[in-house]
Amino acid sequence: MAWDFETDPDFQSRLDWMDAFVTDEVEPLDRLGLHPYDVKNPIRNTLVRPLQERVKAERLWACHLGPELGGQGYGQLKLGLMNEILGRSSFAPIVFGCQAPDTGNAEIIAHYGTPAQKERYLWPLLNNEIVSAFSMSEPEGGSDPLTFRTRAVLDGENWVIDGEKWFSTNARWAEFLIVMAVTDPDGDPYRRMSMFIVPSDAPGVEIVRNVGVGSMQDGSEGYMRYTGVRVPNDHLLGERGGAFVISQTRLGGGRIHHAMRTVGQAKKALDLMCQRAVSRTTREGPLASKQAVQMQIADSWIELEQFRLLVLQTAWKIDRYKDYRKVRKDIAAVKIAMPRVYESIASRALHIHGALGVSNEMPFIGMITGAHVMAIADGPTEVHQVSLAKQVLRDFTPSNELFPAYSLPNLKAAALEKYGEALEGLEALEAAE
Repeated sequence: MAWDFETDPDFQSRLDWMDAFVTDEVEPLDRLGLHPYDVKNPIRNTLVRPLQERVKAERLWACHLGPELGGQGYGQLKLGLMNEILGRSSFAPIVFGCQAPDTGNAEIIAHYGTPAQKERYLWPLLNNEIVSAFSMSEPEGGSDPLTFRTRAVLDGENWVIDGEKWFSTNARWAEFLIVMAVTDPDGDPYRRMSMFIVPSDAPGVEIVRNVGVGSMQDGSEGYMRYTGVRVPNDHLLGERGGAFVISQTRLGGGRIHHAMRTVGQAKKALDLMCQRAVSRTTREGPLASKQAVQMQIADSWIELEQFRLLVLQTAWKIDRYKDYRKVRKDIAAVKIAMPRVYESIASRALHIHGALGVSNEMPFIGMITGAHVMAIADGPTEVHQVSLAKQVLRDFTPSNELFPAYSLPNLKAAALEKYGEALEGLEALEAAE
């Protein structure tokens, strides 16, 4: 038996240090009006760089990466426990060197990139000297790669890229973008596309506009247009036609990391809900004494614990199998549950705060918007529901019987066939007595 629900004391002490550090040193940065990805802002760097050095001194920098890339090589289970803490703050992932989308971009460059690509792009990215963007989704095709229109055509020693991309996160601050484009439109559906590293200052790269999420005004989502963008052949990432495999490798890890951070956000909402319940008093006493409030808190706690255990179990499976394909079902389940749990808990917290809850002085409207983002990002919830159902149904075979074997009469008949003689013997014995 190897079931275990405890964290070893040594790693727990590291989590405790992180918890205090994020609370005391990092979360205050969220309230200063700075953007964590604006690496060219000297004020931001003056505040963030010393914190990053402290994290490196604690050997907690970029823990998702192996030692050869400056990380600790932590498995997904440890990363899950860490990200519960980091998820509370928008600056925390940057301070700990594990911010999306740079983490995913760094991982695929480390795995598929050439030595020259790593030298030019990977090492500055890992050191947070620069940030990057993942330019995949399209305005008309969403995240369905089989409908993508962006094309890359080989012209001598250069690829020429034309098309538009939608929601290229952090494009306005990115030094480069990883662009997914169709290179073989008549080829196999899953070998039609390739990935390219495109410098953001390349001629023809245009940010049509910077789109905000919900009421946010930072405009972190780039609506991109690529017009005759020429990149050298050596900027092809991986092999020609390999974009689908690369993207699935990248998105599998990204989905579970989103879920890990969402646990932290949902826990923050629950903590705020409980604090409000014990602090706000009506004529009849504190909100915490009201059964309606107690039921909302109980439901929120149960939903959070169920989701957290699902996330950690999935992380454990990833560590065990070392193959995302074997954990597709679990990752899909996490992706489906994530926005539901997040929105449910944030909505209850908002309601218990009353008018204050809907104001911009509390985080709940942003959390609810974030839940809807999680339902769309990295593939919409419905796609994962279909995928999960198909994988579950593979374990069952069709039956043409009018009355299937699992119907109650047939189950009873099977039980009598198996235990009939024993049953008759017991009945005869009782009659004799």
